[in-house]
Amino acid sequence: MATDYKANLLDWLRDAHAMEQQAESMLKAQAERLENYPALKSCIEQHLQETLGQQRLLEAAIKSAGGSTSAIKDLAAKAVAFGQGLAGMFMPDEVVKGAMSGYVFENMEIASYTVLIAAADAAGDRETRLMCEEILAQEVEMANWLLSHLPEITQAFLARDAAPGVEAKR
Repeated sequence: MATDYKANLLDWLRDAHAMEQQAESMLKAQAERLENYPALKSCIEQHLQETLGQQRLLEAAIKSAGGSTSAIKDLAAKAVAFGQGLAGMFMPDEVVKGAMSGYVFENMEIASYTVLIAAADAAGDRETRLMCEEILAQEVEMANWLLSHLPEITQAFLARDAAPGVEAKR
């Protein structure tokens, strides 16, 4: 059976849209809870705005390909993000675990957009390729920021955690 490149591309674009819905929920939850880590909060808020833009780009690409977003995939992604946010509230080292989870999630997004670029090439869809390259660059930038700041975030958490009467987790 022959592969339908465009059908796979459309399905993966829907997956990416759901992934960005999950990212939006996770980033909002993190930003709302951060109180003592201004650089991290600022970076998350900036990436949240990028994520909202990515969602719009993906919606346009899906529509251009003759499809629509998947309400089921979007809802499932938001439910997962809600559970992750809820779990974070009960971790005494929430900020460190959140930064680590963010880094892992960014790398999943990097892999997803790398696949989408290859699929767009195979489908002959230059416009989708260019859009995915733009989004990929944003995801790489965020992953690199998180990786380079994990030691600083960890040290700030440890210093706050060692101080009597100071909340460190948020």
